[in-house]
Amino acid sequence: MTTVAEEALLDVVEGPASAIEAIETVISSLATESSAMVNRSGASSLWRFQYGSVEVYVQLTGETDEDTLTVWSSVLTLPVRDEAGLFKKLMAANWLSTFEARYAITDNAVVVTTTRTVAELSPGEISRAITLVASIADENDEALQAEFG
Repeated sequence: MTTVAEEALLDVVEGPASAIEAIETVISSLATESSAMVNRSGASSLWRFQYGSVEVYVQLTGETDEDTLTVWSSVLTLPVRDEAGLFKKLMAANWLSTFEARYAITDNAVVVTTTRTVAELSPGEISRAITLVASIADENDEALQAEFG
């Protein structure tokens, strides 16, 4: 028996003709009901959706080989208690448990992120990028906030 997420992934791998269609298929399988939003400006698109306790953002700058797919989710606002301890923990996690994603800092926030050029980007890679960031962020945000926030 396959889960809804597995069925959506099969649809992504077999079906959509464009990166935009693949992104929207994955988001529709992951997003909390009615939480997905999209903003389009020229060739660029930015999606936002709720997954568990986190908001996830997906940005596609266009569909040429030089464009990028970036996925990110904020897990902790800076400053924090024991900043050195937090950074040590995040660096260890980057090595051991984030796969193609990573922890990073932007605009006084710790985020889980991944980015990749669109060149030879497959629907399966799109699905993996979005699912990884959403899952890692949702699984770790509350623990990081409790320990360091």
